[in-house]
Amino acid sequence: MDLHPRLLRVFVTVAEELHFGRAAARLYMAQQALSRDVRRLEEQLGAALFTRSTRRVELTPAGARLLSGARRLLALHDELVAELSGARGPLLVDVNMQGHEPPRPLVRARELAPGVEILARFHGGLASGVAAMREGRLDVSFGRFAGLPAYMRKGLAQVPVRLDPLAVLVPEDHPLAALEEVPLGVLADFPLDAMAGNPATTEWTELGERLAEEFRLTLATPHAPPVGSHEMGLYLQRHREPVLATAKIGGIPGAVVRPLVDPMPLTLENLVFPEGLRHPGLDALLQAVTEFQRVGGWLRRPPHSWLPEADEAVLSGRDPVTGMAVSGGQQNRHPQDTPKII
Repeated sequence: MDLHPRLLRVFVTVAEELHFGRAAARLYMAQQALSRDVRRLEEQLGAALFTRSTRRVELTPAGARLLSGARRLLALHDELVAELSGARGPLLVDVNMQGHEPPRPLVRARELAPGVEILARFHGGLASGVAAMREGRLDVSFGRFAGLPAYMRKGLAQVPVRLDPLAVLVPEDHPLAALEEVPLGVLADFPLDAMAGNPATTEWTELGERLAEEFRLTLATPHAPPVGSHEMGLYLQRHREPVLATAKIGGIPGAVVRPLVDPMPLTLENLVFPEGLRHPGLDALLQAVTEFQRVGGWLRRPPHSWLPEADEAVLSGRDPVTGMAVSGGQQNRHPQDTPKII
């Protein structure tokens, strides 16, 4: 009998959540597909693994016996995949910026390790990137680690990369486009689009919610998210609401970027990867981050700025929810601890 790791991963997730809907959301699967995988595993094993009712889900005795063994098998599977991909395969990196140039650390990492293949993906969204990491389809992602829920942060390592000033993206003929900088007090007169309709970027929507709560802003109604720079331009023209972005974004047709001020809101960008990942491309990325931090002061806090408490916690090596010092997968792996690439 061959048990597919995917079926075991689905089983373990349902066993931990004891709820099919939450388990499906955690795995970024349709609930119907998740239920089908559970049935397939039960058929292969010839035993029911869960008892289900309209109100609750519980493990059967067979399910309870399988759980610990399934966890051990998955841990061994993930360790083996990480070891082999680190030795032979390319490093797959989601740069979290659709349709844009690769970030400077990625360019520099390729210079530091010319014999290592580092492939960039422009999918965008750390939430979706984490799901891809769980499935072995992605190694590293750039994004806002503090905005992930606790269950998504489990088993991940992160390194602070830079403090990015926030901005709004608006159509060229929007009233805010006439300003060189947009005070947060002025932004309060406009609904702010934090991409609440995009399940791939829930960490970004969470940032918008923190910003709105702190400065009494109004959040826009969620819309279907655009894909690509051209579609973003059309999206802005259609909905006319300022879109929360970082000041470094650009290349959107018919749109302008206006920095936010009074105070200057910031977000912490992180390099996120599975705990235990070993790859020379990752080493090169970490070294590149160190270089830019040293030369460019990427983690230097500007005066009269605002940073969410969760991001402040991550920056100082604490859990973004509890504020306690973290250990294991969430612990910072500082770039300076990485051996230089020769």
